[in-house]
Amino acid sequence: MRINAVGSGYIDTPLFDQLDEEKKQALIGKRPTGRLGTTEEVDNLVLFLSAETSTFINGSYYAIDSGYIAI
Repeated sequence: MRINAVGSGYIDTPLFDQLDEEKKQALIGKRPTGRLGTTEEVDNLVLFLSAETSTFINGSYYAIDSGYIAI
């Protein structure tokens, strides 16, 4: 059994579209990459962690947030 955690930052989803433009830009401006993440980027991480090629990876937390927690 493997257990890993994926912690995403702000991801560009329809929910994000409900914010007014000023709030959107404020959140985007705080990201080191200057953009939001995509659902595909989160999907790719989850797929990798679920694959047979990553069977020795266990008990870890993966922040997928453009480096936000590092600043």
